[in-house]
Amino acid sequence: MKRIILVSCVSKKLSHKAKARDLYISPLFKYNLKYAESLNPDKIFILSAKHGLSDLEKDVEPYNKTLNTMSSVDIKEWANNVVNQLSQEADLKKDEIIFLAGEKYRKYLIPHITNYKIPLKGLGIGKQLKYLKEKVSDE
Repeated sequence: MKRIILVSCVSKKLSHKAKARDLYISPLFKYNLKYAESLNPDKIFILSAKHGLSDLEKDVEPYNKTLNTMSSVDIKEWANNVVNQLSQEADLKKDEIIFLAGEKYRKYLIPHITNYKIPLKGLGIGKQLKYLKEKVSDE
């Protein structure tokens, strides 16, 4: 059984092309990524509003797209694309999928996944940051 972690993208980005792991620069993203790495997963992906499932090492141009401004029809289409991408990387019935992503990013993915966890569910951004800072120590 694999452990896959999905971290949502954020609006705060570098102004130039960079590896996906470096493009997103908000404290929440950085702590989510650090926490994800501390769980020793088989793979970490970014849930990108523009690119769907994005590998951490993929070179990505900055973009301005968020699920928060997309219609539910567009979000469902995005989610179907992500499910197709994810099914190439994981067994959606057996593998453990951990979401470090908000409700909009999870809503239409979860029905396709049997074994999932949402450690930050129900926490506002401030409480998410507090939780993540407690879980990972600064190097």
